[in-house]
Amino acid sequence: MKNESILDKFEESLEDFIPSLSVDCVILGYQNSALHALVLRWKDTNNWSLPGGFVKKAEDLDHSAFRVLKDRTGLDISFLKQLHVFGNKNRRDIPALSTQLKEMNASPKIIQWFQQRFISVTYLALVNPESFIPIPDYLSEACEWLPIKDIPQLYFDHNEMIAKAKEYTATQIKYQPIGLMLLPEKFTMKMLQKLYEVILDKPLDRGNFQKKILKLDILTRHEKQMSGAAHKAPFLYSFNTPKYYEFLERGIGLLS
Repeated sequence: MKNESILDKFEESLEDFIPSLSVDCVILGYQNSALHALVLRWKDTNNWSLPGGFVKKAEDLDHSAFRVLKDRTGLDISFLKQLHVFGNKNRRDIPALSTQLKEMNASPKIIQWFQQRFISVTYLALVNPESFIPIPDYLSEACEWLPIKDIPQLYFDHNEMIAKAKEYTATQIKYQPIGLMLLPEKFTMKMLQKLYEVILDKPLDRGNFQKKILKLDILTRHEKQMSGAAHKAPFLYSFNTPKYYEFLERGIGLLS
């Protein structure tokens, strides 16, 4: 789709949105022993951003985040956590953005819209990357999971949003069922420990970690599959979801 038709489609919808307010979604996933974020590459550019958009006048703020995420990535989920409000007055490079829009032959109305100061309400979700196939929207060339450590400079303050999300996840990993959302249905104790180490950015003692996790009684251990080296195969575990949530409701840290 050419820039002109993309911009025409966007301009037609401008009156539906609240000026100066946007939402951005930080979607974190775990694969290949690394934390990833879902990002978009805009059409005809090498510029990347988080999935984001504007809030309609006729919808609730939380609903706008779910809508924007689905429209821009194809991801339809039931939970998003409102993470943080980004309102730095210089969070967007207005001159550079205006120049780019002019190069795209944007109309004065669109340029004026983007020259406003925008406050962004950022949402967070943890998702297993294998649970869905990202679908880029009409504004995007690609929608991909990238390792956080390899993510390039994104639009505006989106790198700060990812850093904030990672920081929040690290503080909550002792209280929230993070492994439940990021790991496959069955996993080894080593896989679970590696997830914690990646999020916390530090190594954990194997014996202490296993002892504390098993003491919580939130895992179901499965028998080893018979094979020629059955005695060497690690046990597989899965989360006992009712016990997990029951434990969380008591307000006790997972690794306290």
